[in-house]
Amino acid sequence: MPTELSWSHYSELLKLKDSNEINYYIDLSIKQNLSYRELGKCIKNKEYERLDEKTKLKLIKQENNKIEDFIKDPILIKNKYNYDSVSEKLLQQLILEDIPSFLSELGSGYSFIKNEYPIKIGNTYNYIDLLLYNIDFNCYVVIELKTTELKKEHIGQIEVYMNYIDKNIKKIYQEKTIGIIICKKDNKFIISYASDERIISRKYKLVV
Repeated sequence: MPTELSWSHYSELLKLKDSNEINYYIDLSIKQNLSYRELGKCIKNKEYERLDEKTKLKLIKQENNKIEDFIKDPILIKNKYNYDSVSEKLLQQLILEDIPSFLSELGSGYSFIKNEYPIKIGNTYNYIDLLLYNIDFNCYVVIELKTTELKKEHIGQIEVYMNYIDKNIKKIYQEKTIGIIICKKDNKFIISYASDERIISRKYKLVV
């Protein structure tokens, strides 16, 4: 057993039965230096269960991962005010109130740059809901929030924002920008016809 973890960590892990799930949480605890309380929270939030089956298979085979592999589905967003429904602005506010939890839902290596990040296209200002940077994958990450089902125009919008970042902000040594659309309801058909594989969609779920 890895010596980096305490007996308290293993008391949390012993509650699990799936060896692959246990290995995932051991690796997560070591890489992110999680306390046993933080580990318990990850297990309670079913982080492993919310990973894509392809990601789980990659972990078993110890294959290289992509940035989208560890983005949970659904993404849990804290709703401490217990709102029944939210607007995009309110959804953004809930995320900003607990940025660390939101970033952990996306995986590791993320840092927050700015919300409502302004970009000027022609004579018009546009605002990116959230702009992040991922150190592990050396790229900017554009986040767009939608409180509806994913629509084809959302793909076009985030693609414009990603291209803007690549042409005006990204340095030559950095990788191309990734786009994540977080929506109320997914639409796999639209994503399957999207030409840019850097665009990822995930559902969100409000939790108290």
